[in-house]
Formats: sequence, structure tokens, C-alpha cells
Amino acid sequence: MTGDTHADDARNERTGGRLLAVSDLHVSYQQNRDLVEQLRPGSPEDWLIVAGDVSESTTTIRWALGLLAERFAKVIWAPGNHELWTHPNDPVQVRGVERYEHLVEICRELGVVTPEDPYPVWTGAGGPVAVAPLFLLYDYTFRAPGTTTKEESLAVAYETGVVCADERFLHPDPYPDRDSWCRERVRLTEKRLAAHDPELPLVLVNHYPLVRQPTEILWYPEFAQWCGTVLTADWHRRFNTATMIYGHLHIPRRTSYDGVPFEEVSLGYPREWGRRGLPDPLLREVFPDA
Repeated sequence: MTGDTHADDARNERTGGRLLAVSDLHVSYQQNRDLVEQLRPGSPEDWLIVAGDVSESTTTIRWALGLLAERFAKVIWAPGNHELWTHPNDPVQVRGVERYEHLVEICRELGVVTPEDPYPVWTGAGGPVAVAPLFLLYDYTFRAPGTTTKEESLAVAYETGVVCADERFLHPDPYPDRDSWCRERVRLTEKRLAAHDPELPLVLVNHYPLVRQPTEILWYPEFAQWCGTVLTADWHRRFNTATMIYGHLHIPRRTSYDGVPFEEVSLGYPREWGRRGLPDPLLREVFPDA
């Protein structure tokens, strides 16, 4: 299903525009939907990365990504956990891998790049770089403080009441559990990244951070177990990574690990941005590093 092209001819070209990113649009909230309706490129050549959590509903996912694909020169999507939910209100009741594949087909109909497509090569400012959307999930290895097993970590979360809704809505079918699905996605993605031309830098895009450190500022540390996997902790060093883009935490900020910029680009829920203000700018220019 996957394939790569390094677009050798594109390396010798330069385009205008900006490489922009956003995540966690959550357009099931009308306030967020209103914001998305206002999003427009500053140039006809702007690209937009959407790092997951567009919505829980296939209908609104299609609406939002379709609107953005009409406006931006290229839209690149990596799935979040909310897109993978099989919510009882969604008219499409497929689960697990079948749901992910359904979302990939929607994106392809819209011309949106997915983790199953060749990595597009950005040839604008700072380029060329390949933009690699990833789909990795989590495996409960970012465990709650003081615990050493998945079972202990989950028990602490249930005792404190800090439990991700994925436990109800994100089904791993046909895998026995979400961590098994995560390990398979890590295996497939790692193989693909290892085959990528090491001379062409990567902008890695994943809904979750590739390292645990960004989760250390969470108000509820128990939630970290739904935020990634230790299996990717060295990927930003192993692969020629120019920038790592993620969301999920709803804490927009820029950090750096081992000299690699990490950009959390989420909008979040209205109750969050209503209290602290909207990210400024909402569409973050993520490459080259400012």
C-alpha cells in the first residue's frame, strides 16, 4: 500500500509559500468549526500539515479536510485517536484497521496525503525535505509514575478517574489490543523510514510526540500512557529529522530534543483556547525552524 519517491527533479526546484501545521481541530465543536471555515493560505503555494484529531465523525472529517484541500496547495494528514473512534453517533460503524483504511480512502478522494502515500517533497524555503506523515498509536509504555506494568498503570488511571475515552471508542480490530496494533504500525513505519534516502531530510508528522519528555508537563501524568510509545524514542536521532510535528497534548509550544525541533501545533477544545487564547498564529510555520 505504501511507496516512496524521492522526486529527484524536485530537488533542483524551489517554490514559494510556507510549510504550515495545525492539529486537534476538533470540528465537532461549532466554535472550532467556525475557526476552520476562516483558515486560508497566505499564498497559493502554502502547504498544510494536519496532525490528527480533526473530528470523531467521518462526515465532519470529510468536510474539514475537503475544505482545506480546496484552499491549500497540498494537505498532509496523520490520524489522531479521535478519527479512529467508532462513536455510536457516526453513521459509519467500521472499526479498527477497517476504519483507518476507510479514512485513507476518504483522503485519497480529496487529494489529501496520508501515511500510506509517498512522502511529498517540500521544495520551498529550507527545502528540499520530505514530509512523512506517520500512524503509530501508543502502547501504554509511557506509564503512570510509580508503575512498571501496563496493568498497574491502567489501574492507577482508573483509580484517579483519568481515563482516555479511547478505552471505550478506539477499537483495535483485528488486533487483540491497541498495543499490538501500535507495535505493528511501528514495525511497518520503521521499515519504511529505514529505506528512505538518508540524504533527504524528513519532517516527521505524528499525532503523538516521538519522545516522552513533552508529556512531563501534563496536569494529569496518568494520561501519558495514551500519548505514545518508547519504541520511537530515538527516531529523531536515527533518521535525518529536520523537524518533528505533533499534537494530542493540547499544549502548543516549541521544544528541542537532541538539537531537533519538536512542534506541538494543536488548537484544542474551545474551553481550553477560550481560557488561554488562540495559538498565535493558529497555523504555525514549522519549517525551516525559526
